[in-house]
Amino acid sequence: MKQDVSKATAIKGGVHQNIKHDSADKHVSGRADYTDDLAEPIGTLHGYFGVSERAHARLLSLDLAPCLAVKGVVGVITAEDIPGINDISPNHLDDEPVFPTDVCSYWGQPLFAVIAESRDIARRAAMLAEVQYEDLPHVTDALVAKEAGGAYVAKPMTLMRGEADKALAAAPKRLKGQMRMGGQDHMYLEGQIAFALPGEDEDVLVHASTQHPSEAQHMVARVLGVPSHSVTIQVRRMGGGFGGKETQMNIFCAIAALAAKKWNRPVKLRPDRDLDMTATGKRHDFIVDYEVGFDEDGRIEVVRGDYIARCGYSSDLSGPVTDRALFHADNAYFYPHVRLDSHPMKTNTVSNTAFRGFGGPQGVIAAERIIEEVAYAVGKDPLEVRKANFYGGPGRDVTPYHQVVEDNILERLVGELESRADYQARRAAVIAFNHEAVAKGQIERKGIALTPVKFGVSFTATWYNQAGSLLHIYTDGSIQLNHGGTEMGQGLNVKVAQVVADAFQVDLERIKITRTATDKVPNTSATAASSGTDLNGMAALDAAEQIKARLITFAAEKWSVSEKDIQFLPNRVRIGDEELAFDALIKEAYLARVQLSAAGFYKTPKIHWDREKGEGRPFLYFAYGAAVSEVTIDLLTGEYKVDRADILHDVGKSLNPVLDIGQVEGAFVQGMGWLTTEELWWDDAGRLRTHAPSTYKIPLASDIPAIFNVSLADWSENQERTIKRSKAVGEPPFMLAASVLEALSMAVASVADYRQCPRLDAPATPERILMAVDRLQDYAGDEDG
Repeated sequence: MKQDVSKATAIKGGVHQNIKHDSADKHVSGRADYTDDLAEPIGTLHGYFGVSERAHARLLSLDLAPCLAVKGVVGVITAEDIPGINDISPNHLDDEPVFPTDVCSYWGQPLFAVIAESRDIARRAAMLAEVQYEDLPHVTDALVAKEAGGAYVAKPMTLMRGEADKALAAAPKRLKGQMRMGGQDHMYLEGQIAFALPGEDEDVLVHASTQHPSEAQHMVARVLGVPSHSVTIQVRRMGGGFGGKETQMNIFCAIAALAAKKWNRPVKLRPDRDLDMTATGKRHDFIVDYEVGFDEDGRIEVVRGDYIARCGYSSDLSGPVTDRALFHADNAYFYPHVRLDSHPMKTNTVSNTAFRGFGGPQGVIAAERIIEEVAYAVGKDPLEVRKANFYGGPGRDVTPYHQVVEDNILERLVGELESRADYQARRAAVIAFNHEAVAKGQIERKGIALTPVKFGVSFTATWYNQAGSLLHIYTDGSIQLNHGGTEMGQGLNVKVAQVVADAFQVDLERIKITRTATDKVPNTSATAASSGTDLNGMAALDAAEQIKARLITFAAEKWSVSEKDIQFLPNRVRIGDEELAFDALIKEAYLARVQLSAAGFYKTPKIHWDREKGEGRPFLYFAYGAAVSEVTIDLLTGEYKVDRADILHDVGKSLNPVLDIGQVEGAFVQGMGWLTTEELWWDDAGRLRTHAPSTYKIPLASDIPAIFNVSLADWSENQERTIKRSKAVGEPPFMLAASVLEALSMAVASVADYRQCPRLDAPATPERILMAVDRLQDYAGDEDG
């Protein structure tokens, strides 16, 4: 047995350590390979879509001869060329054709694809098609669709507890209102792209930027009319996803694969940003009608709400998105009586889809509006009203979907942030500043708000709560890790590798993370719902524990010791009274024919859901957070800035604190963009006019709060048996940006001396701020008169 073993006391890169992203150096140096960076084999072709120029019309004729006449064009693909099924709806509802045959349903819908020797040729040729239309009535607004008796794209859902109607009638005070919140484009840095290489027989390999390789695999197989085993999807990394690459990649993968098989040549399909934005789904915009009953202290007794969503022309993921909006319509607050109804409306717009938070943010923002309304009605600080309505112990711990809130840490978390951010003193200073501004006739006003978040973690579709992994240890002790999750910049791969390093007590550098591939780990769930690390980390740990068990059994037999006397130490293994380097043990195990590979699997326990009854436990646990934001607005222009943001967020026992803080920061800024500057706008003809970075404003570096304090609740530990007692971090902090909207509202409310809720819709653009200021100035004038 070797004796020259390192006596290191800790491994480099285990769990609960600050480890940089595994591709960080490649990202900043430009050496990270994305799908478009892959070397193109000789003979590679390129595709581009031709799209509709009507929001709703019957297709009378489609003349592609002008496209085919362009030099360099190899051919075109229409619905008639699809050998399998002309449908890529995620739930196989047959409502989302690859290419429509009779009717186009939104402006910008792909009608055909041109395949050419270069992307530029394909793009220019696609614009030459001659299409004859017969216009049909169209609707782009969800509320208009509902009031006109429009169709649903998915079955609506109701959550109900208690007797809402009776409680409203008996409530000491009541109010009702309506809030609009806009959608949001994903604006990933890397656009949609698929690169297909034909294989022998029915085989095809597709490199894609997708969050859901297995779904892309099944959709390609469905369109080609081949078994799923003939299609392999590979993903090394994405340049951002945010939900926009969960289902929206399907059409790009399917057409690239179809063209590759049709011409037996590699085919790449990459839209430009304009086509990407017009042909792919967004975050759902919502109109929420609410009615609330409460007492003199602001304690809510009953809430009734209708959540009306613009879903687009097909179902996509609108059913589960609108469901989750209802799941989070309570946010952090207990409603003794409640009825919530979803209305997933069909519109002649692109089919909306998953986006970070998956409907949860829309539910949370509506909850915060309700709290704000109640606070203004009773003349209290909204934070005081929030605290009065927090979930509590028995009797105040059941959600509208009948799940008991067992791990509530909000009172401590909010109290700690309130103290740390000096909220009370700063709020008093803001009010004093505004009073002085009124007295001096100054044009600036300030606002401050503290808002919480409670976010349920798990896929609400129970069957998606599973994951697989594949782990190999080679004879030199190096480890190859593969799992079903996808890396889109969030640090999933390094976290899962940390879990494996910790299991074997080896340095992180010993582990190589390989690209996600459907021929290695099958039937994977999308990397979404904040569950990437929860699911894939546990699956990887399962594989590691299988191999560890074999190694322990082998070592006990070979060295005649009890299995209890075998211990994995940093880069070595103690066997009885002796120690052996990890790689030496692996070599000995190989010579003894011990299996050094394992497939891991995990499924989330405890969860269950009955949608028809609106009851169950859809979430394994809740993640919590709180933010304080302070803003300044200009009364003459409506322009504003976020002066400071303080965040305290709960990620349980963090696997990698520095990465988690980065996720919180990014989520907050992205949420801030959704609620302030990012506006989607369709004209009367049904055309999306905000279809490029020139017309769609995401947050800039200058929009980040000048003072930005972000901390993790390092005392928190997940009560559930998650991976190393951590909690998800991808989606929950997105909703912390509600504090910015609420702070803007307070600044506007100062115009009428806080006597009326401004009812700001989102995004609260400078134009909306200015209109709200004018409205409240008129109100104040009327009051004075």
